[in-house]
Amino acid sequence: MFPTTQRSDVVVVTALLLIALAVAIYFFRGQQPSAPPPKTEMEIRPPTTVFKTIGQESKDKGSATVAPLSLSATAPKRKRAKASLEQQQTLNRQRMVDRQLRSRDIVDHRVLEAIQRVPRHRFIPAEIRRYAYSDQALPISHGQTISQPYIVALMTQLAEPKPTDRALDVGTGSGYQAAVLAELVQDVYSIEIIKSLADEAQGRLKSLKYNNVEVRHGDGYQGWKEHAPFDLIIAAAAPDHVPKPLVEQLARGGKLVIPVGRRFAQDLLVIKKRADGSVQRRKITPVAFVPMTGEARQKQPID
Repeated sequence: MFPTTQRSDVVVVTALLLIALAVAIYFFRGQQPSAPPPKTEMEIRPPTTVFKTIGQESKDKGSATVAPLSLSATAPKRKRAKASLEQQQTLNRQRMVDRQLRSRDIVDHRVLEAIQRVPRHRFIPAEIRRYAYSDQALPISHGQTISQPYIVALMTQLAEPKPTDRALDVGTGSGYQAAVLAELVQDVYSIEIIKSLADEAQGRLKSLKYNNVEVRHGDGYQGWKEHAPFDLIIAAAAPDHVPKPLVEQLARGGKLVIPVGRRFAQDLLVIKKRADGSVQRRKITPVAFVPMTGEARQKQPID
């Protein structure tokens, strides 16, 4: 048996423990979270239908008109990617001018600056655009080509364009030579024998704001008599002889730059009309251009 004093101590301790336990149970129950609130419409909506409000309320349900979040996120990315690509093409064009033109015999600073400004990649099919500033001719369509950058620069330099000149471009192709001339002269008239190429080139040049270029579907062998005389004529297709109409449409002091010869034996010529109307011919270098079609194949050489 416990002594009386010990028994009373046990009773006190037991009572204190019971009180402590009751207090703990009371506070434990008081801290339990209440029942969760009912989920809202937005919370139970599947993730694929979560939208961002853009302001206008729907007439049928009274809810706000919404637009996918992805639409607002992708547009700036596309713009940044396009801007980055254009910047890279500008760098590629600068390298082309420095390495392929300036480092060789292209010394006319106006010609160099014009070619630096014209976005050659815009005149080339998208699937081969990565080669736009390489040192080579490239195919466009209908068996035609866009000339090697060096050849375009050389022919333009040989023509000696001046700001007040009127130029004739024979064989528009994609329109690149016409664009280069448009940077250098007052007016450019360009003729293309393939109608679809002429239409495409006209649209391309207008979209690039070359408003001083007029493109016509026709046979370049006959030139463009309505707008003659021309201070310079550049031909991007090779007849086997110098076309008489082109010489006749040259202004006094004007120059015709043209490849002449058979398919695999052509020379780049400069034909200059003197003040008295006589002509001077100068051979520059062997070249390889697509043949001039149409009337050029039916005519006989005059010289």
